[in-house]
Amino acid sequence: MKWREYAEQMALLARNLLAQDSVQATLDEIAASAVRLVDGCDAAGILAVRKGRAVTLAAHGDMVRESDRLQGELGEGPCFDLAHGEGGQRVYRIADLTEPQPAWERYASGARELGVGSMTGVLLYTDDADFGALNLYARQPGTFGEDIEVAGWLLASHAAVALADARTIDQLEHAMETRHAIGEAMGILMERHRLSEDDAFQVLRRISQHHNIKLRDVAQRVRTDRTDPA
Repeated sequence: MKWREYAEQMALLARNLLAQDSVQATLDEIAASAVRLVDGCDAAGILAVRKGRAVTLAAHGDMVRESDRLQGELGEGPCFDLAHGEGGQRVYRIADLTEPQPAWERYASGARELGVGSMTGVLLYTDDADFGALNLYARQPGTFGEDIEVAGWLLASHAAVALADARTIDQLEHAMETRHAIGEAMGILMERHRLSEDDAFQVLRRISQHHNIKLRDVAQRVRTDRTDPA
């Protein structure tokens, strides 16, 4: 794909990513877009490392989850190391996986059995934290040359903006839902027990603290069960 055409595709991608309605939908679209936009890319996924464990956040193509599972079991691999922050890397590229890979010998052997011939990845990060690694797979060795690093950065940059936006929207929606649930539960208690607004809130708060349950969950129980929280 020529760079002008790729730039136009990136502009379309930016609009498409920002149109997604959740963080998960954004992650899924990032992976799907990588396969659609990058020449020779057969599969793509987003891998995160949480408390030392590999977690597949998105996968487009069968080999992605198998590759992530293998790296998680072995505790090694280019995607795993990148997502884990090993060596301070922001990008990796394996042009030909059929050649020896001393850093990931066990993973490379397993990846070849999965049909992976070439790999590349770039770190996805928002303004406050690393999100994970966007990894691209090709069955054909030699697919990803040096140009892919620039293309990967462009894709990851657009993805990071969309992720930050999606996370903000999710947080706002969650906050609004929580406020609505608590307000409705307070109204039920006020009507049932003739409590003031402040007293109703304090009842919910005390139950939350005493039973170590989130305030929103206490409110939801009052709303759905219509039971006395005491």
